[in-house]
Amino acid sequence: MIKQQNYIAHIPDTNGCIDYPQTENDIWSELYARQLVNLPGRACPEYLHGLDKLGLPTSRIPQLPEIDEVLLQTTGWKTAAVPALISFGKFFELLANKSFPVATFIRSREEFDYLQEPDIFHEVFGHCPLLTNPSFAHFSHLYGQLGLAATKEQRVFLARLYWFTVEFGVLRTKQNELSIYGGGILSSPGETLYVMGDEPEIRPFDLVDVLRTPYRIDIMQPIYYAIDNIGQLDEIAEMDIMAAVNKAQQLGLFEAAFPAKAS
Repeated sequence: MIKQQNYIAHIPDTNGCIDYPQTENDIWSELYARQLVNLPGRACPEYLHGLDKLGLPTSRIPQLPEIDEVLLQTTGWKTAAVPALISFGKFFELLANKSFPVATFIRSREEFDYLQEPDIFHEVFGHCPLLTNPSFAHFSHLYGQLGLAATKEQRVFLARLYWFTVEFGVLRTKQNELSIYGGGILSSPGETLYVMGDEPEIRPFDLVDVLRTPYRIDIMQPIYYAIDNIGQLDEIAEMDIMAAVNKAQQLGLFEAAFPAKAS
């Protein structure tokens, strides 16, 4: 997870706050306004409820203590200010302690539509609303505990579980209605519209299949895995996830549904 970074995170003051320049507050405001119009009829109700609870400012980048106040009251979580990218070990350690890592920088205008590093808009707008939901919060906590105890090889497979749930997860009800709960989609206008179209393949969630599915971070996803409802994350958390990891290791990966990345 560690590589050369294009951004430098801001350092919070002793109160956990950051004095963002107006140019960066403006970027937050434009990102927020652009994506907000895409959410009705696409984002799952639990995400929208969480967004209402957080009451994120629209004209400036939110301060993490403001978010912590809501998360602590609802699910006992809080945020943790981090650089753009952190190690797997640190990531799992934070989640295991109910601390969600938030990079304290925001994308530049040159990367307004897409950047590979997770910025504060992705982390706060994409993920924090659902951390007010008990099922999502419980799953994230358990995932951190599993990852903290896993081997380096097992963590590679666990990363796919996170990718196809927390980052790019969708819901499909028995009435065949599709909605989004993954923060990687919810913070991306392009992927929010794309996932609801006819192009991607939506597969029913199967734990071992998820662990065996390759992905690329720099393309629209050709495959998504759908759970029935947010409460199903509690059921997944009760599964023997590490036994499924071992099985996936034995079976090996599926053939990738995308071309190899050019070197």
